[in-house]
Amino acid sequence: MHKKIGLGTWSWGNKFFWGYQTNKDDQLEETYKEALKRGFAFIDTADSYGTGRLSGRSEELLGRYLSQTSNATKNRITIATKLAPYPWRIGRKGFKEPFLRSFNRLNKKLDIVQLHWSTSRYNPWQEFQFLDCLCDLIDDGFDFQIGLSNVGPKNLKKIIEYLAQREKKLKSVQVQFSLLCPDLKKQLKVKQICNQNNIDFLAYSPLSFGILSLNSNNKSSLARNLMFKTFDKSILELRKCLKIVSENRKVSPAQVAVNWVCYQGAIPIVGLRKKVHVKDISGILKWDLNRSEFEMLQNASYKCALKMPGNPFTSN
Repeated sequence: MHKKIGLGTWSWGNKFFWGYQTNKDDQLEETYKEALKRGFAFIDTADSYGTGRLSGRSEELLGRYLSQTSNATKNRITIATKLAPYPWRIGRKGFKEPFLRSFNRLNKKLDIVQLHWSTSRYNPWQEFQFLDCLCDLIDDGFDFQIGLSNVGPKNLKKIIEYLAQREKKLKSVQVQFSLLCPDLKKQLKVKQICNQNNIDFLAYSPLSFGILSLNSNNKSSLARNLMFKTFDKSILELRKCLKIVSENRKVSPAQVAVNWVCYQGAIPIVGLRKKVHVKDISGILKWDLNRSEFEMLQNASYKCALKMPGNPFTSN
């Protein structure tokens, strides 16, 4: 099985959930370099990543690290950002200035631009105006492809048809996809459509904010502490299965959880902040789950009474 791993950067600048501090930027640069060294081929960010005055911090840091990366290495990797469809970003040109800011923060290395979430629940026309804006930018000479995030199967089909009218196609779709993600059947319908249309299916939060790593230490914020306590007893059977596979394979539970994602042909986007975690997760490139291991984990997942909260702006 040919695998790809994506590096997620939500934590790069997020104080509330991840306890980001600027004095950790050197550690993040080491994480970035180790990811490239270990074969990560995709890096995902967003213009909204960064708390308060640090808005855009993830893109800024990534752009700084990219400026010190060889052209050969940059050509090998894909950099994707997500633009937030805030209500004040209005009309067909609503994404132009945000795009240009992201483009410059990322040192002009930008391969995929994604709509961060769907507006179909509160302003159904807005997302089509944003998509038109991205098509216009491509027609104006900017070299990137279009992606989506937090989209459901019905809306995905509409967007594929809409973009076809502009002679454009989707490169990627990313949704929450893990052993604890809500409405797994819906996500698999999205994946089926992606397979039919040759669209990369990206899985964000494959470790469910770290819960599936089974590491109860260093949760770094009150919000994460609360989340770990909430799930502590409700996933005992799943914990047991992760531990069985990890001990048999002599790998970490995190590798097992991410390999569950890879087994289904998805590209996991794993949020990482430390070099040591990159080294561990890159181990998934060396082994695959077998069918019985996958089914054991799958059955344990279905039995979990408590799942991760879904994105409220995910479309149908």
